[in-house]
Order: sequence, then structure tokens, then C-alpha cells
Amino acid sequence: MTEVSGAVPERRVPFWFLRHGETDWNARGLSQGNVDIPLNAVGVEQARRAALALTEPGEGRRIVSIVASPLGRAQHTARVVAEALGLDFSTDEELREVGFGVQEGQPMAEWFDDWVEGRFTPEGGESFAALRTRTVRAIDRALALPGPVLVVAHGALWRAFRQSAGLPANVRTPNALPLWVEPPLGGGDAWRFTPAELAG
Repeated sequence: MTEVSGAVPERRVPFWFLRHGETDWNARGLSQGNVDIPLNAVGVEQARRAALALTEPGEGRRIVSIVASPLGRAQHTARVVAEALGLDFSTDEELREVGFGVQEGQPMAEWFDDWVEGRFTPEGGESFAALRTRTVRAIDRALALPGPVLVVAHGALWRAFRQSAGLPANVRTPNALPLWVEPPLGGGDAWRFTPAELAG
């Protein structure tokens, strides 16, 4: 059982989250971490579809600020959305994907589940607990911007946020699927994620 301790989101306001579009390493099931793999053609199209969905997000959900990971795949995705919305975007170093150390470039395998559960950290890598702490710190910082805010980042990072938000951590987030993220209601613990509808 995963132990949840330490970091929890302090600013409890709704926001958007968007994982970057697909890369060739995503398609091959390889661990990217901090290797700066660019979007592939599918990923660019995914970013465009996400941008289209975010141009008409519904009452009270129109994006005002965008903050992204400094890695190229996240910045490319953020740039496509920002251009569609007529906005600029900033970056936050702590939204960078986890460092997987010696596992970067290797197939995602059993070690990944052990890493999420806190039983294993790859040599030269970052622990899941450390990732969770900086993830929440970065998202809290993003939520201090005028909102609603769009956070554009990474899959493992979002697993860390899920755990801090009272949800199962080891759930894959699809590439470039916008999520509307809402804080707990009525004193509850779990945040709620609602996917945006993408055009076919």
C-alpha cells in the first residue's frame, strides 16, 4: 500500500492540467525522464486538438495563465495552446519531469511500479516522494497566477500530484488530454478530474 505523507496542495482552486503530446519514446514505451525528446507528428496533432478544445472551455473555465515544464515536449505543447488562446506562457523548473537516472531510455517495466510505491529509486534518479514534494510546490506556485491556470507538464509528475490529491497514483494520463481539476468539496480529501471533450 502506498504511504501518503508530506506534501498536499495548499491552494485549493480549480485549474487545467495538460500532459504533453506524444513523442517517439512514448510510442515505444520507453522511460523519458529528463531526456528532451521532441513531439512526434502525432504529438503535434494531439496538441492542436487540445488547443481547439481549450478555446471554448465553458463557463468559468477560460484559461488566463499558462505555465509549463522547461522540457521541449511540454513547451511545444504549451506554445500550440498559447497561440490558439492568444496568450503567452511561462516555465517553472520544478514542473520538469522526474529524473529516472539509469532507467532513462529503458522500457517501462516492473521497476516503475516499485518506484511509485516508494520501494525503489533508480541509480541517479529522483524518488517518488521527492517528486511529489516539488510537484505540489510547483503547482501551488502556478495557482498563485491569475486563473484559471493551465499547467502543461508530464505523466510521472501527474502521478505524484494524484497521490497528493488523495487519488490512486499509478494511473496513466493520456498524452494531450486536457483535464479540468477541481479541489475537494464539503471537506473531502480527493480532487476531481474531468477530461475535456476533444474533436474527432
